[in-house]
Amino acid sequence: MEKNVRDIEKGSDLIRVSLSEFQGKQYVGARIYYMDDKGDWKPTKKGITLSPENMAQVNEAIGEALALLGEG
Repeated sequence: MEKNVRDIEKGSDLIRVSLSEFQGKQYVGARIYYMDDKGDWKPTKKGITLSPENMAQVNEAIGEALALLGEG
C-alpha cells in the first residue's frame, strides 16, 4: 500500500510525501522525483522513509529550526 499525501514543487523536480506499509508496519516518506524523457515522474535515491514516531520527531525538529530562522 502506498498513498501519496502531497507533491511539492522543487524547481523542475518535486518532493513527494507518502504513506507506505512494509511487512505490516506503516512508514512516512519524503522522496525527490524527476521527470523522465517520457514525462513520467520517477523516484531518485534522495529521500527518507521513517516510522511515524521518528518522522514526528523530525517534524518537530524542523519546526524548531524554522522558528529559529523566524519562518515558523
